[in-house]
Amino acid sequence: MALHAVSPAAVSSPLRALSRSLPQRPGCGCLPKQSASIYSNFARLQAGSVDFVGRPLALRHLDKRAVLTHATIEEIEAEKSVIEEQAKEKMEKAIETVQTNFNTVRTGRANPAMLDRIEVEYYGTPVNLKSIAQISTPDATSLLIQPYDKSSLKLIEKTIVAANLGVTPSNDGEVIRVTVPPLTSDRRKELAKTVAKLAEDGKVAIRNIRRDAIKAYDKLQKEKKLSEDNVKDLSADLQKVTDGYMKKIESIQKQKEEELMKI
Repeated sequence: MALHAVSPAAVSSPLRALSRSLPQRPGCGCLPKQSASIYSNFARLQAGSVDFVGRPLALRHLDKRAVLTHATIEEIEAEKSVIEEQAKEKMEKAIETVQTNFNTVRTGRANPAMLDRIEVEYYGTPVNLKSIAQISTPDATSLLIQPYDKSSLKLIEKTIVAANLGVTPSNDGEVIRVTVPPLTSDRRKELAKTVAKLAEDGKVAIRNIRRDAIKAYDKLQKEKKLSEDNVKDLSADLQKVTDGYMKKIESIQKQKEEELMKI
């Protein structure tokens, strides 16, 4: 990338020639006032401070890609709004996923959400259990599954057993009853570890979303739409948002662990 500027070496020779050609006052060895002014401007040009008419000298890159355009406050806020809102939307979905996964971890009480992740091979196609059967809780320790198609009873029963949920399904030819046994101390500890792992997965997802948003800011900086300071400020704001979602995960994790420990 070439900068167009006049170097001292390029002007020193013409300056000497000019000084010799300008008229001088007899006996004083000095230049006339007008000539001195001209010489002064050229001398300042040699120092790189003015242009040929005495105005401040501004060096420019001819390559337009090198010109830095400073974003206005409104433009910065607009970029922040788009990127940050997209990040928040994705983080909300990550929280929902964590909550859904927590619901599948059974506690001491029967809950239809325990079967949320059960998929049945129905006529060769995997479908969610809730889409082919009605699930209810007749009491605190059992679930009642009533398929819309009774021919799928055995298939549903087999799928629940294979899911290893720690429950016992019973098929009477009409409905499937699932008995939820009380949790032992060891089982509660195992499930607490499962909850911790699901929470950490959620935090990793949040961090990845933050990383992608930072990359979007960095891209705008490379495109000269944001300055380095802009990116630092926006990244700091994004970190505050990220911290908030991390606390949400910790909160629902604590709530789930408390449910597990209830006898």
